[in-house]
Amino acid sequence: MKTQHHSAEDDAMMAMVAHLVDDLDPPPLGLIERTQFAIAIDDIDVEAARWSRERPLAGVRGGAPGTITFFVGDLTVMVNVTRTGERQRIDGWLVPAGEHGVEVRVADHGSAQTTADEGGRFVLTEVPRGTTQILVRMKADRPRTVVTPTVVL
Repeated sequence: MKTQHHSAEDDAMMAMVAHLVDDLDPPPLGLIERTQFAIAIDDIDVEAARWSRERPLAGVRGGAPGTITFFVGDLTVMVNVTRTGERQRIDGWLVPAGEHGVEVRVADHGSAQTTADEGGRFVLTEVPRGTTQILVRMKADRPRTVVTPTVVL
């Protein structure tokens, strides 16, 4: 078995690579905080939804908000986001419809909760802007919690 020896040149090259990674291409600001927010859910038994949007996700990083649709198993969550000054209104629809619990979590702002009506519609007004997740607590045949991906609204 051959052992590798590091030379001063190797050490200098590795220091240069570390500089390139750390200084010239650092992780995005707030990445650690967004990651911690995304996984800090009390109800650990959740199903993660995926999202779908026909046009690029303009509302995800500072563009104009609009409609975003999330899917997981048989559940579809569609939300429309409307800015109201520094806050926003979230209109949502759940399919299958039902009086499911809905929680909108916004990093550094806590959460707002409501219950969808029997048609699956819900509205939350005066929601702060920022890193956001939506949790749906299904009360159908099999009670479960679904969480959407984290988006910046």
